[in-house]
Amino acid sequence: PYRRKLTEDEVLDLLLEIKPVGMIAGLEPVTARVLQRAKGLRIISRCGIGLDNVDVNAAGSLGIAVTNTPDAPTEAVAELTIGLIFNLLRRISFLDREIRRGNWTKETGSLLRGKQVGIIGLGRIGKRVAETLLALGAKVAGTDIYPDYEWLQEKQVSLVSLEELLKESEVLCLHVSYTGSSEYLIGKREMEAMREGAYLVNTSRGEVIDHDALYSMLTSGHLAGAALDVFDHEPYTGRLTRLDSVILTPHIGSYAKETRLEMEVQAVENLLNALNADRDDAPEKPDSRT
Repeated sequence: PYRRKLTEDEVLDLLLEIKPVGMIAGLEPVTARVLQRAKGLRIISRCGIGLDNVDVNAAGSLGIAVTNTPDAPTEAVAELTIGLIFNLLRRISFLDREIRRGNWTKETGSLLRGKQVGIIGLGRIGKRVAETLLALGAKVAGTDIYPDYEWLQEKQVSLVSLEELLKESEVLCLHVSYTGSSEYLIGKREMEAMREGAYLVNTSRGEVIDHDALYSMLTSGHLAGAALDVFDHEPYTGRLTRLDSVILTPHIGSYAKETRLEMEVQAVENLLNALNADRDDAPEKPDSRT
């Protein structure tokens, strides 16, 4: 009924009123304060990948299991990422707006084939993006803190340092989880190290990019464009909305009907499985890698 993300107090009020043994969580804040007062809660089933809105440590200390749905969103987020890359290279959204403004503007874009694309984070989504890019004729390199060497060798994807990836990539895609160490992973220094005229695509977590630094790099012309599906504060109303070189989407990475259905089914199955399990069984640690 709210048609928006609930606040911490609203989540707490609902839990105190309903007193559930399990809950399916979206992006609303499930904090230590909420969990400490939610007596009887045994399972939080997150419908999605990221767990940065759930205090997993507090849940564990209270004996509350936490699950997520890491597999379902892979294809949808990967497809959106590829679509955003095409959009940037051919300036589709900008030219659409130009026609609507009454301007028959023709601009020469660029091909994806032959482009050097860098991927930060080669988990489920990063791998799928890489495989699709390779099939489209792009050259792919990546960096990851837990490399899958067998996959890298099989797909012939180069594993390089972050510094080299920034320097060489014509398009840079982010597919990382949000942790304290990944906040502002791409800040002013990293953007300055990027190849001049490069494009930046983020469909992972908004907090991993410094949006003020991105604005400066775009207005200076150092970066040619950016496409963002996620932001550090949502709904986003910041300065990037003023730039024609930026494509903005409202956190729709998993918003394909087939994907949402699969996520919701998985979330319900996780909830029921946890409730049916022996209470003494230690819940598996959820995998929040993208």
